Amino acid sequence: MSERFVSIFAGRATKELGNKIAEAYGIPLGKSSVSVFSDGEFQPSFDESIRGRHVYIVQSTMPTTDNLMELLLMIDAAKRASAHKIIAVMPYFGWARQDRKDQPRVSIGAKLVANLLAAAGVNRIITLDLHADQIQGFFDIPVDALYASTLFIEHIQKMNIEDLLIAAPDLGASKRASAYAKRLGCDLAICHKHRPRANVVDSMTLIGDVKDKNVIILDDIIDTAGTIVKAGQVMIDNGAKSVRAFATHAVCSGPAMERLDKSVFSEVVVTDSIPLPANASKKIRVVSTAEMFADVIRRVESYESISSLFK
Repeated sequence: MSERFVSIFAGRATKELGNKIAEAYGIPLGKSSVSVFSDGEFQPSFDESIRGRHVYIVQSTMPTTDNLMELLLMIDAAKRASAHKIIAVMPYFGWARQDRKDQPRVSIGAKLVANLLAAAGVNRIITLDLHADQIQGFFDIPVDALYASTLFIEHIQKMNIEDLLIAAPDLGASKRASAYAKRLGCDLAICHKHRPRANVVDSMTLIGDVKDKNVIILDDIIDTAGTIVKAGQVMIDNGAKSVRAFATHAVCSGPAMERLDKSVFSEVVVTDSIPLPANASKKIRVVSTAEMFADVIRRVESYESISSLFK
């Protein structure tokens, strides 16, 4: 598909990343605006014709729920404006931690979000490091689930770290950490945590030998930073020479930034899937996803392989 048939727009939550993706793709970011009523209700609109076009809408759906609602309304507006195809580019797919019924009488929020996106009229989803891979099965449309490993592994290799060891902060992250360790040809360690309730870690046990190692702890999300900071301390307590953290999505709610500032980490590397707040920790380094998303959009438009991008 010629670039003249492609339009890239961005919601308010991810405007900066949307600009970078459009620039990397080689077109200007589409013009859109949002009218806000006094009671907080809002109405997005496209300020240029999108009739017959392939419309890509960049919006991460981290809290608040306004970000998800804005994406749904933009999809609906694009459908009513006769867009040929509507693709939601969701660098961070919110509500993904509610991927199963793990206790009585709870919602499966990720499935509900999938239903809402489909009902709004989206034709395809492009997202990054889903918290749970099975969420792809909640959709009856194509889902391109991208991986930050392509960016992070290249970044780690350029650092030339001696005595490298990859660690998972919990069992849920062990599959990801194992893949990194195999690709980088280094050892693996895993932390086993006991969590009495959400966002609270009671105790943590280390599986593996980290003595005299330079450790990189991998996860998909840093929320309150309780787990990853505790895992970092466990590494130092067990003889690690240094500890770094790599995480795709810097949700960083509540005391996260303060915890990261006080942590043992020499640096914390994240992507720009979520914009950082003004009080971001000075230890945070950002790796941009713009080129990757732009490349994926090109491949979608030219019907080329996307899986070949990822290791």
